Amino acid sequence: MRELLVINPNTSASVSDLLQGHVQAEAGLHVRVRTVTARFGAPYIADEASYAVASHAALDAWAAALAQPGPAPDAVLIGCFGDPGLLALRESSPAQVTGLAEAAFIEAARHGRFAVVTGGTRWAPMLQRLAQALGHAPALAGIHTVVPTGAQLAADPAAARALLAQACRDAVRQLGVQAVILGGAGLAGMAAGIQPGLGVPLIDSVLAGARWALRGHAPPTPRVTAGFDVPWENVSAELAALGL
Repeated sequence: MRELLVINPNTSASVSDLLQGHVQAEAGLHVRVRTVTARFGAPYIADEASYAVASHAALDAWAAALAQPGPAPDAVLIGCFGDPGLLALRESSPAQVTGLAEAAFIEAARHGRFAVVTGGTRWAPMLQRLAQALGHAPALAGIHTVVPTGAQLAADPAAARALLAQACRDAVRQLGVQAVILGGAGLAGMAAGIQPGLGVPLIDSVLAGARWALRGHAPPTPRVTAGFDVPWENVSAELAALGL
């Protein structure tokens, strides 16, 4: 049985529960999904500062998960639409690694030019920068953010669906895209209720991440064992144990 480690890089256990349920349902019975939660940081990542801390928290959560008994993961999914720590974790892990945003970008780009709809206005430049770094900027037509953060949207699903549905329709009408990504761990499962009548595929970033984990789109890493190429000071014992 394949092992998929999902890392929630914020401290909200409710988000971890949401990720666990949706990713396991998409992965099916032949994949064992294990979701772990950041041990420090913000309850929900919504700005540059919380994103920076989440990168450290994602690495720490990964190291702590590897220190637990059980088989090593075959793939790792960063459960945040923004993928904090993605490149650092990919450099350090023998298992394939992606995040919700990268997986969704890959899936959306197959349809042509795409737009992103997500919660939290500060995410727009952050996601634009990520798309540029990952090579998906040419296919990204635009980013539509709504004012409530992902946490606020998840707290009121009915109101969130109405607000996000309008944002998705606006993205299609204004940008003429061939696909839209509904991005955010807290928005998992909402795309199905918004899809009817949209006219283009609406991609749930959490389900895109699960599908990537099943197919393994990322190139294999040459690293044989988990670890870092530098020594650490004043970090967690699990993180320090993987340093030089």
